[in-house]
Amino acid sequence: MVELLQAVVLGIIQGLTEFLPISSSAHLRIYPETFGWGDPGAAFTAVIQIGTELAVLLYFRGDIWRIASTWVRSLVKPELRGHMDARLGWFIIVGSLPIVVLGILLKDVIENDFRSLWIVGTTLIVFGIVLGIADKVGSNEGRLKEMTMKHAVMLGGAQALALIPGVSRSGATISMGRFLGYERAAATRFAFLLAIPAVVGAGLFELKEIPNGENTYGWGPTVVATVVSFVVGYAAIAWLLKYVSTRSYAPFVVYRILFGAATLGLVATGVLMA
Repeated sequence: MVELLQAVVLGIIQGLTEFLPISSSAHLRIYPETFGWGDPGAAFTAVIQIGTELAVLLYFRGDIWRIASTWVRSLVKPELRGHMDARLGWFIIVGSLPIVVLGILLKDVIENDFRSLWIVGTTLIVFGIVLGIADKVGSNEGRLKEMTMKHAVMLGGAQALALIPGVSRSGATISMGRFLGYERAAATRFAFLLAIPAVVGAGLFELKEIPNGENTYGWGPTVVATVVSFVVGYAAIAWLLKYVSTRSYAPFVVYRILFGAATLGLVATGVLMA
């Protein structure tokens, strides 16, 4: 029962933080440690992210179907290859490659060395500052229809930085999008769509690790956390897209810096184990 209650809390944390540019992996690493629950592990973190990506699939089901169907038809109909949706399909595929390749090559480092709270706290601060600068200097004119393959590669490279807990997948992609001149809503929407292949793939890849005795949680708590993250994540998507249509990312920048500084302070004083 205790593990199930912990799973509910972790599912809520995942659902709230996956789409906000504040790093869900950092929160799932720091809060359980603060509560005395220990590190839930990279496998648990990856699997429950499937819940939030299912929320993306449901929320953007119209966009996803349109992009996927147009892309497939463009393979046999040359006249569709210049269509925005067909191009977006290629951009998502190509943009997903960096995080997939690096995720496989750096699997052991990601699951061990990168989970140090010294690294997590530092990346929260550094990439929070990066997000603030990007949002400040970025224009509000770029639309998804203006995206190029070069930009897709750069956005994919930014997303790959999220293999380091504390960076934030959405935060890194949004920052690059803002640096490239895309409006907040466009950068945020593409960040959500770009994450789908990588997150779902990583979650499915890590499924086999859940029954492993080295993991804190087994199948029951993992399923509960995944379902909770789906429900909370769906609400978070709707809220964030409405929020960024009229406001900046400044509150998230401040939160990241304060959260990162607090984490480093607690580690330095021995309250938390790195």
